[in-house]
Amino acid sequence: MEYRRKIQQSAAYIQEKLGKIQDGSIGMVTGTGLGGLTQAVENPVTVPYGDIDRFPVSTVKSHTGRLVSGTIGAVPVLAFEGRFHLYEGFTPQEATHNIRVLGELGVRTLILTNAAGALNPSFETGSPMVIEDHINLTGATPLCGPNVEAWGDRFPDMRAVYDPGLRRLAADTALALGIRLERGVFMQVTGPNMETPAETRMYRRLGADAIGMSTCMEAIAAHHMGIRVLGLTCLTNKNLPDCMESASLDEVIRQANKSSAAMTRLITAMLKEIRPTADDTHEPA
Repeated sequence: MEYRRKIQQSAAYIQEKLGKIQDGSIGMVTGTGLGGLTQAVENPVTVPYGDIDRFPVSTVKSHTGRLVSGTIGAVPVLAFEGRFHLYEGFTPQEATHNIRVLGELGVRTLILTNAAGALNPSFETGSPMVIEDHINLTGATPLCGPNVEAWGDRFPDMRAVYDPGLRRLAADTALALGIRLERGVFMQVTGPNMETPAETRMYRRLGADAIGMSTCMEAIAAHHMGIRVLGLTCLTNKNLPDCMESASLDEVIRQANKSSAAMTRLITAMLKEIRPTADDTHEPA
């Protein structure tokens, strides 16, 4: 299949540049304003997206567009600094190209971060939120088209896309660090326009606690491949339909940069406790 060949070619190029990917490597994708997370990577080796064979290139100015390989606290990581959005014109398959590459490289645990607006009025701006479930309101999925049986089932079960053990670990770690951690349902819309007050009311009534323009596509693709997923959202603004304030991209980036320190502390501490492979309990080591 041509699609899988593209993924394999990208994976082969990365292996050529980085050497054999270490067992237990953790994959990460950083969202708008959260690229600072990769500054915690020790002995980093960077590969621009444009250099990777058959790899998409992000067009969003706040996404650096490079793969950063190294360690955080002795844990090997492969961090994609910048992602691909449907609103850029990418197909769902292109938007999840990096996730499929991680799967081909043998990565079995993935941490997805994003910046998003809070829909739940009780949530605190600037706090991270652990994603417990999601609502994909884009009308698209990366699973359309021929299924690659080597990656996963044609009709994957979606009861626990976000690994329960990793969510518990995030909650326990945040408590130990004194970081306020919200828990909720994330909704992905296509974008790039922000939501109207009427849409905000509808999204909240549908059960969403936070809303953004990424992540669900990536989580679906990763889950399809049997990769454990942890989703963490930086709540950059609060969407209150009766008193909505302007939320420009610059303001979102500013708030994400301001809040990234807590997200970095949380993830850095968690990495020391994440087991390299899934088990029945998913409890921290």
